[in-house]
Amino acid sequence: MEIKKRMNRLVLILVFCLSGAVSIAQSTGNFKGKIIDQSTKQPIIGASVYLERNQFGTTTDSTGVFTINNISIGSHTVTISHVGFQTKFISEVIIALNKTYYAEYELLNELGKLNEIVVTANKFTSETNPLTPVSTFSYSREEIFRNPGAQGDIMRALSSLPGVVSSGAQFSAIAARGQGTRDNLYMVDDIPVFDLSHLEAEGYSSGFNDPNGGRFSIFAPRVIDNVLFQNGGFDAGYGRRSSSLLGLGIKEGNKASWSLSGQFDLLGGTVMADGPISKKTSVFASARYQNFAALISILDEQRSSISYGDYIVKTTTQINQKNKLSIIAMYNPERPYRTIDDVESGLNLNDDNSGGTMLFNHRGNKALVGLNLRTLLNSNSYLKNVLYYRSSSVDNRFGRFNPSIDSNGVVIDPKFGNYEDELRTIKNSQREFGYRSIYTQRFNNVTLTAGVDAMLVNLDYARTLSHDDTLYSYRTRDIPLNSTEHYQIVSPFQYNSTFKDNAFNGSGYITLSWKVTEALTLNPSLRYDYTGFTGQHTVSPRLSGSLQLNDMQSINFASGIYYQDAAYADVAGQAQGNKLKNERSIQSVAGYKIQFSNDLKFVAEGWHKRFDDVAVQPNRNQSYITNDGSGYAYGADVSITKRLSKNYYGQLSYSYMQSKRDDHNGMGNYDFNFNIPHTISLLGSYKPNNKWIFSGKFRYSTGRPTDSYTIHPNVFNNPAYLRYSQEITATNGSRLPSFFSFDIRVDYNVQRRWGTFSAFVDLVDINNRFNVNTEVFVPNTGRVFNAGLGVFPTFGVRVEI
Repeated sequence: MEIKKRMNRLVLILVFCLSGAVSIAQSTGNFKGKIIDQSTKQPIIGASVYLERNQFGTTTDSTGVFTINNISIGSHTVTISHVGFQTKFISEVIIALNKTYYAEYELLNELGKLNEIVVTANKFTSETNPLTPVSTFSYSREEIFRNPGAQGDIMRALSSLPGVVSSGAQFSAIAARGQGTRDNLYMVDDIPVFDLSHLEAEGYSSGFNDPNGGRFSIFAPRVIDNVLFQNGGFDAGYGRRSSSLLGLGIKEGNKASWSLSGQFDLLGGTVMADGPISKKTSVFASARYQNFAALISILDEQRSSISYGDYIVKTTTQINQKNKLSIIAMYNPERPYRTIDDVESGLNLNDDNSGGTMLFNHRGNKALVGLNLRTLLNSNSYLKNVLYYRSSSVDNRFGRFNPSIDSNGVVIDPKFGNYEDELRTIKNSQREFGYRSIYTQRFNNVTLTAGVDAMLVNLDYARTLSHDDTLYSYRTRDIPLNSTEHYQIVSPFQYNSTFKDNAFNGSGYITLSWKVTEALTLNPSLRYDYTGFTGQHTVSPRLSGSLQLNDMQSINFASGIYYQDAAYADVAGQAQGNKLKNERSIQSVAGYKIQFSNDLKFVAEGWHKRFDDVAVQPNRNQSYITNDGSGYAYGADVSITKRLSKNYYGQLSYSYMQSKRDDHNGMGNYDFNFNIPHTISLLGSYKPNNKWIFSGKFRYSTGRPTDSYTIHPNVFNNPAYLRYSQEITATNGSRLPSFFSFDIRVDYNVQRRWGTFSAFVDLVDINNRFNVNTEVFVPNTGRVFNAGLGVFPTFGVRVEI
């Protein structure tokens, strides 16, 4: 009897498990969206939407909307097509249990017909826009998140693209084709932003401009819905920066159903929510807080405190069939500091991660509020009006301590000598009110875009030095020729500066995309800019185009003049009467592209740039700047890219570059900070099923240029006060070691009845303890150490319900 009872229980358990498995297997969700014409934003009627895995689909209605119900949960590949448009492939549409996946997609017009063969697109549809024929790359939301070593950071994901380099290690900011990290133009939902990074190097590690840029993106993983990056050659609709254009689209709220997700890892957590709040309005919200205390403790790095947050809310309202309104608000605070209480006895100043004898206390924040109204005027035109306010504020305080140390550079008593928390202070507040109006009209073979931008900029800047300061790192020409002193004294008179003023910036631009023949497209454009702080009027003509050789091959080109506004911090730091100029560059790009299949392409491009009126700092320890510099850069990029299909994707690229500058001070040409002749990047990912994804990335680059120097011992001839100095004898006269990096990422995803569970491990630079990205001189020991960040592992979980 007992055995029979047990058997009955076992049967019941098996039946329950099997029924549960069947219910999971038969669990479904829905897919809904809207298809519009990319050039006119009009809805496309009768577009086909087809799910490859389920082998069924539907067509859009009179408003461009489609709905597919009862789709099996998991990842799906979707094909969207319509006569006269390029076919669009979406690799990953994630259907969740009892949820509706909502998205809007834009289709591009067909490229043309050559010998009666229709030239259609593929998985690279976003990169085949005739308005952006050269140096264009796109990323989806999932591609950003799963990029190995990027940890969901868009800037780190971009660093693997051809022609793009970064400072490596802890820095994420990018430099493109022979220019610097401050030369890129960033647009978020058509709104220009100051920068996209936390912990800018000039913000909390020095007090003078540092080319390395920031450490971490201000966007949490999965906030960015789509990315379009153009590595030079962009049209006249964009200006005031000259290197590259990065356009980011923030995710819109789901119009059909609500979802809530959270991600937690070593540094902190991120919470997101999106869904409909009315029949016409949806909302997306994200909040992230990161604190490095746990990671610093695990890695046994220098004692300091670093934390930051990122908060964003975006609403999208379809007011009626013709008007769509988006409102976005962002706030990004940060708080790194290192006080004397963070320095302990036993700290070795010769350790690569000691932090030297620097103290800092930094508070900063960025904010953005913007409204974007898109109005359909008729079947062939639309108007976009953008109103925004953006601000950036920093309060930096720099100090120094002079500890007692032993012969090996180990701190005995950090408070032995005098220490100061506020030797130098920098307060910099930048605010801008802006308005943009952009009109687009499509004719038979021509698409016209014309726009105006107007901005009111306010700068409030103050920099102070409490007393004369001794600088132990200097260039040979920074001190008098016959001086016997191997150090430099900077006084408050030389250093202190205040600036508070307003200025107006205005721009106007017109761009034509002219389909001359079925094979040839030309894009002439013209831009005018007025810059208030420099008092300059500039005109920038540009031309790009594409020649389609056949249904697989094309030749693409771009050339034009680009002006870059003087950096606001540089403007504010000048003495009265020293007005800076905008830097000018003349750029040319030519390339060849072949599409082997709908998911595989090869691109080769050569490029050249000439620079005039380049900002030059005659003395690195003073803020005085001239526009006496010039320079040039040239190079070539080759890449082959495989988009996600048949469970894998990858990219292999090689870039060659030379970038030189001349300050016209009698020293001749020298290597620019990001003159990195050779860069190789290999990225691969394999998805064996809907649960597991394995990814890896390898990067190699020539070491960055660094200054040549001589170390002078005991510069005060006082053994009781032993100090060394570093005399820089040649700007960027040497190189750091070559950079090697190998990143690995593993993702696990599983659908449950209550939602989606994800776990990931992202290992950065697993082949090295650290990669060198900059050098730091310690006057107490006379050692120049190579600064870098150790292995930076990230692992965490993500839950979506």
